[in-house]
Formats: sequence, C-alpha cells, structure tokens
Amino acid sequence: MALAPTLHDFQVALSHVERGVDQPALSFKVARHPSETMARVWLRVLAFCWLWEERLEFGKGLSDPDAPDLETRDYTGLVTRWVRVGKPDPVKIQRAVDQNSHAKVAVLFESVERMEAFLAEAREVKATRVAKAELAAVDADLLASLAELDSRRIRMSVTLVGDHAYLEVDGQSLDGPVTRA
Repeated sequence: MALAPTLHDFQVALSHVERGVDQPALSFKVARHPSETMARVWLRVLAFCWLWEERLEFGKGLSDPDAPDLETRDYTGLVTRWVRVGKPDPVKIQRAVDQNSHAKVAVLFESVERMEAFLAEAREVKATRVAKAELAAVDADLLASLAELDSRRIRMSVTLVGDHAYLEVDGQSLDGPVTRA
C-alpha cells in the first residue's frame, strides 16, 4: 500500500522588486511525496516565488521524474515556463529546452556547488543547449534553515531584491543570496 503525500499549506506575501511583482496574499498547497525531503519542498516553494507568474503551477514532483516541478501553460495549453529543482540531469534539461521551444526553461539548485557540478557535467556530455536555460542556486545555509521548518501551515513573506532573498517565516527572519550562472 502506497503512502499518501503530505499537504503543506503556504500563505505568502511575495515581493520581487526587479520583476515588479507584488502579491500580498498568495495561497497555495504543496504535496510532499513520502520520499521527498523538506529541503526539496522548500526548494520548490522558493522556485515558485522566484519565478511567480499567473498560472504557474506545481507539477507532479517525484511521482513523475520526467515532468517539471513547476510549469506555466497559456490559455491554449502550450507550456510557457518549465522549471526543475534540485539535482537535474543535464541531458534531460537539454531535452526540455529542445521539446519546449516556446517555454522559458529554468533550474533552481540547492547550492552553488551543485550548480557548478551540473555545468561541469553538461560540458562533459556536450549538452551545450543547457545554456538556453536560466540557472540559479539558493544559499545552502538558507535552505538548511528552511528545511528545519516542517509545519503543515506556513505563513511567510518573501522579498527578492537583486540576487538576494529575504524571508520571514513564522516570525523567524532568514536571508541568503541567489546565485545565477
């Protein structure tokens, strides 16, 4: 018998200064797969905040390894944004770039070291078209601090200014850089 996913309810006040996003009352639920770590859940939430736009939705996550973690579709059903988090395979990211020519492909890594390893692996396997994807990494210490917060209901504010994220989660202030490739 398969274990059911755990639902986490997020209430987010989001401000992304460079993109002109000001959403004072975002509300969404994230389904956590039984084998998914809290750090990966937080990485998906941070990616959602980083790339927020109308119709951005969470994907199937670990249930379907080929599906994006987040995606946006236009009103005709065409994918316009395709997002992966964590430890993606460069060949799969290149395939996503190739198969979704109308979409902006993005990857958010759990650390700068992981992003650098991804780029080295992409060079090694000659996956040159990953350069068309937007690549960024969150601060590993920030992600570790967030992973300790394992609550089913989370109220938070997220402010993204330049390449820095400022968060207030249930009364606790956290911040860290977002490094782009």
